[in-house]
Amino acid sequence: MRHFFIILALLIVSVSGVMAQFNTGSFGNYGSGGGTMQRDTSQRNLGPDTITIKYHFLNDPVDRHLDSSVIDFNANYLQIPASYMTLGNNGNAARNLIYTPRMQAGFDEGFHAYDIYEFTHENARLYNTTRPYSELQYLVGAQQEQMIGVSHTQNRNENFNFAFDYRKINSPGYFRTQNTNHDNYRVTANYNSQNKRYHVNVSYYYNKINGGENGGIFGQAGTAADTLGLSKYNSRKTINVNLGNQDIPAYSFFGTSIAVKSSYRQSGLLIQQQYDWGKGDTIHVNDTTQYYKFDPVFRVQYTFKTQGNTFMYTDNDPSETYYTQHYGIAFREGDTIRARQQWRTLSNDLSLIQFPVRGNLAHFINLGARFDHTTGNFLDDVKQNFNNLALHGEYRNKTKNDLWDFSAKGELYALGRNVGDYSVSGMLSRYLNKTLGNVSLLFRNVNREPSYVYKFFSYSRDSWYNGGLGKENITQLQFAADNKLLKYNLAVNYFIFTNYTYFDSYMQSTQSSGLFNLLQVVLSKHFRYKHWNWYMDFAFQQVHGNGPLNVPSIWTRHRIAYENRIFSNLNLMTGIEARYNTEYYADDYSPVPGQFVYQNTQKVRYYLPDLTAFLHFRIKSLSAYIRAENLNTFLKMNNFSAPMYPYNNFGIRVGLRWWFVN
Repeated sequence: MRHFFIILALLIVSVSGVMAQFNTGSFGNYGSGGGTMQRDTSQRNLGPDTITIKYHFLNDPVDRHLDSSVIDFNANYLQIPASYMTLGNNGNAARNLIYTPRMQAGFDEGFHAYDIYEFTHENARLYNTTRPYSELQYLVGAQQEQMIGVSHTQNRNENFNFAFDYRKINSPGYFRTQNTNHDNYRVTANYNSQNKRYHVNVSYYYNKINGGENGGIFGQAGTAADTLGLSKYNSRKTINVNLGNQDIPAYSFFGTSIAVKSSYRQSGLLIQQQYDWGKGDTIHVNDTTQYYKFDPVFRVQYTFKTQGNTFMYTDNDPSETYYTQHYGIAFREGDTIRARQQWRTLSNDLSLIQFPVRGNLAHFINLGARFDHTTGNFLDDVKQNFNNLALHGEYRNKTKNDLWDFSAKGELYALGRNVGDYSVSGMLSRYLNKTLGNVSLLFRNVNREPSYVYKFFSYSRDSWYNGGLGKENITQLQFAADNKLLKYNLAVNYFIFTNYTYFDSYMQSTQSSGLFNLLQVVLSKHFRYKHWNWYMDFAFQQVHGNGPLNVPSIWTRHRIAYENRIFSNLNLMTGIEARYNTEYYADDYSPVPGQFVYQNTQKVRYYLPDLTAFLHFRIKSLSAYIRAENLNTFLKMNNFSAPMYPYNNFGIRVGLRWWFVN
């Protein structure tokens, strides 16, 4: 706790010296207040295809705009980073090959294998638009894979906006019992009073995640590649798997039956209310148009949040061999294997925010406290009930000319179950010039209680405890550069781990006693010659010290494409995409607790890069993605993402995206 105050004090004290160089002025909006707002109805006289739409995230002062490009299928359409691997099928358990530790203080349940598919408050968009805007997405792929996306937002008047999002992923996959069926729902709204003093932000989400678990294809370590090479297994559905092997699958877009599955049910409601004191002026542009400009000086912000998370695992016809080998379970005829944890947290946060300079809402000081009440229920009726009190503060200053951006944050759990947890961070960013671009420095340090799943887990046949775990401590140092002229992004990360907690077997966790480090260099670069483009993504990773962390030394993705604008409204992009990572001891996966498991006995390798031929184009409000994926399987056998978990065969995907301005 003493270290927390020392580090936070150094960050805050350093502000006065650094900020002496800064220019201040108006910039964007912090939350949903401030800025200018047109008060007449002239915006309704815009042309039928004219729209101004922007959005921001909660507690983020930067306004953002929608991306309608077709350059990156993963980012623009799937909304999953290209560096993520899955256990073979779209919607299965996934993790980032460019290692990203969890750096968040406070209580955490620990079930994150399906995080990338979920809606959260953090990724909710709060919109402001001059016209109603709708977007539809539909994808169809091999083996009856389908995805649907629906979004809509509109301003009912100049003070109130609401938005709705729905996404469905349904993919049977190439191998038995790996089918997935996810549904995500989200509603957001934001309201500003007529005098611009009172603001409300609302976010609600519900995630229904169903992931098939097949335990990998059947066999011993080292034999999986031989199995895939046999001609009798050209149809991958005929290959035996470890879980659900006897199941006869029945696929339905809205009601798929999954024999062995992990189920996540997550819901969250956030209501954030703000009231401002400051100065307002009415600005007359002409006889028919006027603006009301209000500049907050002081804000009181209250945030109520309730969140419920349920994890379940179900196998109604368990395999004797698999559970005996990996979990030491004695087989019982007609038995089922089940696990369930339910958590609910009620949170109340009160923050006081001051804006030192009138008109600059990206220059603020935020001090507050949050009280959390958490309850947990388990399969064997064991219950948990505890509280936490956290104190937090933030200083932020982004200048009007966008040359400087400084942030210092701190959070300390002063009372309760997670007492002593803390997180501190500091970031300094400077735009140098057009040639050198923007550079930034980042420091983060987190001291946290290990996630609860590392300390206790129960299921229908057993329970286990690990009460001897100390607090984890993770430090991150980062240098980053963003250069639009030379078209590259660079990030160099250096992580320092103490008391790193991990699963070293399918049902047991442990903690590394020593200190070890991880170096990462992540580079994205765009080369262009006439209509030919080369998009390069590259990551280098190296662990220093005797740490139980395995990462590929090199991960890379390359897209070589021809791009052109044809017939004045056809934006065309066609080419080849290749993904590759070096051989390494990839984490195994334990389906019962839903955790990736450290192992150092079996390496996974890429026989050839994952190859995709693609044709992407946009015509006015329609974008299309046509992709022939896993072409490498025509030349070599399937690559593997984890031991006994091969990637899919060759398949064609067609994704469509329409947007409408009403």
